[in-house]
Amino acid sequence: MSLLVSFTVIGESSSDHLARKIASKLKSKYIGCELRVFPDGESKITLKTKPKGKIVVVHSVYPPVDSNLVRVLALVSQAKKYSSEVYVVIPYMGYARQDREFLPGEVVTMSLVAKMFKVAGATRIIVVDIHSILALKHFQIPTKNVTAIGELVKYFKRLHLKYPLVVSPDMGGVERAKNFANMMGVDYIALEKHRDRKTGEVIIKSKNHYEVRNRDIILVDDMISTGGSIVKAAEHLKKQKCGKIYATCTHALLIGDAERKIRKSGVTRIVSTNTIPGKTSMVDVSPVIVKAIS
Repeated sequence: MSLLVSFTVIGESSSDHLARKIASKLKSKYIGCELRVFPDGESKITLKTKPKGKIVVVHSVYPPVDSNLVRVLALVSQAKKYSSEVYVVIPYMGYARQDREFLPGEVVTMSLVAKMFKVAGATRIIVVDIHSILALKHFQIPTKNVTAIGELVKYFKRLHLKYPLVVSPDMGGVERAKNFANMMGVDYIALEKHRDRKTGEVIIKSKNHYEVRNRDIILVDDMISTGGSIVKAAEHLKKQKCGKIYATCTHALLIGDAERKIRKSGVTRIVSTNTIPGKTSMVDVSPVIVKAIS
């Protein structure tokens, strides 16, 4: 597909900045929305003008997750009235962690969310570094997961790090850390973490890691929510007498005082992408999204 194809990009306040960048790279018209939230919490969205051609709806589903989910579904439903092809870019996909039944009786909410997008009228879904690839299997329409790792690596290559080492805070992120390290041209390790599924408490089971001594660390994860895993990892690495610690992720939710806790644990800088807007969002993912669209 050529970029000469006529697109209209629709963005709402949750992803307005990223949506505008995508529209610019696609050389497409951008349409914003007016959002009104009533006293009871209901959202009312109004498109500022009528879209034409193939439509790209850009909207992250981050906190407040339920409100943003309803808003993006409403936009998709409205877009479907104007076009038979509605691409939905969900930079951060909420509910992706609820992709299977971990404990008896748990609802697999991701399955319902996937059905809702299809019913609303989405013809194609594009997500960025979704928490679980298994979550994509719940969708019954073409879905593509793109990664921001390459863009994050470009950022860190510009820093003058001292003998850098890429570290995954848990074994589940080994492949991510490996890919990041390979692109950086450096080594990587993974810590052994245990999280209590009922209490959420995190402990690092790994013992000594002499290879981190005096080396700058890049802690890599797909998302940072409460920051518990990053804090435990940073505290553990500091005990091993490492150099500076940088925490990087695609999605920085940073719930509550997560950022303060992370910095207090010894992390020099938090670097995330603009899938979720915020002061740590230093890396733009629009190039990989546009590539997936075109």
